[in-house]
Amino acid sequence: MAKAVRAGGDREARQRPPAEDAHAAELARLRAEDPAPRPPGWQLSLQAVRRFICGDGATPAKVVCAPALVERAMVTLATSRALLLIGEPGTAKSLLSELLAAAISGRSTLTIQGGASLTEDQIRYGWNYALLVAEGPSPRALVPGALHTGLSEGRIVRFEELTRCPLEVQDSLLSVLSDRVLAVPELTGADGMVYAREGFNLIATANTRDRGVNEMSAALKRRFGFETVFPIADLDAELALVQREATALLARSGVPRAPDPEVLELLVTCFRELREAVDTEGTGMERLSSVMSTAEAVSVAHAIGVKGHFLRGDAGRPEDIVACLAGTAAKDDAEDLARLRRYLDQRVSRRSGTAWREFYAARHLLTPQ
Repeated sequence: MAKAVRAGGDREARQRPPAEDAHAAELARLRAEDPAPRPPGWQLSLQAVRRFICGDGATPAKVVCAPALVERAMVTLATSRALLLIGEPGTAKSLLSELLAAAISGRSTLTIQGGASLTEDQIRYGWNYALLVAEGPSPRALVPGALHTGLSEGRIVRFEELTRCPLEVQDSLLSVLSDRVLAVPELTGADGMVYAREGFNLIATANTRDRGVNEMSAALKRRFGFETVFPIADLDAELALVQREATALLARSGVPRAPDPEVLELLVTCFRELREAVDTEGTGMERLSSVMSTAEAVSVAHAIGVKGHFLRGDAGRPEDIVACLAGTAAKDDAEDLARLRRYLDQRVSRRSGTAWREFYAARHLLTPQ
């Protein structure tokens, strides 16, 4: 029986290592070469964090976004305000928060995953009930949560999908973000108060499509600096990112070849047109209800490469894109399948080139089998 990989175990066996492990050599180089002043508790200066995320000439950018956005995010985190990254699904909000936490704190795994079932105890602390029954409340019986650890160690805490949490969980952050302290009423004396060490702050993410699910209170909004992460505007930049990320995912899946460039360009162009509701000629078209994000394009490119390599021995074909679109685009609204068919009939049918013709010829694959 295969054994699960333990934390700190075989790093090569992990499907997706955290940013601080995946980029350990680069982070070490930046720390060694970083002469600039650092905010209290930070492991890198703002200049070095920016180079880590936006690229420094020796390595490409890890997130395609405006450097000014990264700069504003860093300045917010260097103050007493928390940071909220908002945007459409698949715009790399979580990746940006992970990279910021890894560069600033050296650890990106103090993460709270928001959801309807999340409770206050899960984000603050819990108890080892065997010790609690045997000894009563004590520091030894306390099991720190992400917030407790972030405060006591002076690290960045990441809160994913904040607006999907119940309001009482959201409001439990108010005193932590305002007073920088977490009360543990079960303990007495100094152990009953956890004061934030330098370096502590919080990065939260929220999808614009979740607005209205559990809208944040005005009081909580005041504790955050808001930054919107937009879809990638430049075709070449998005194409390069999808190629880089898909190639890395394929290598992890045992596929030695990179995605076919022609198929990949068709895929990214198709996703951009469906996402922006404008074709390459600037003509408006129907917008899908699903979000045709860059992250989704990476997943489709990965699936195409896996299918081509293991089933046919090739790098993927245009017809594979059509086969993936039914499950990718028609998630929220059945009418999206009809919109996709109209896109193929009205737009793709007029395109020249072998790949586009093969793409159009496979339109029958949109019908789920």
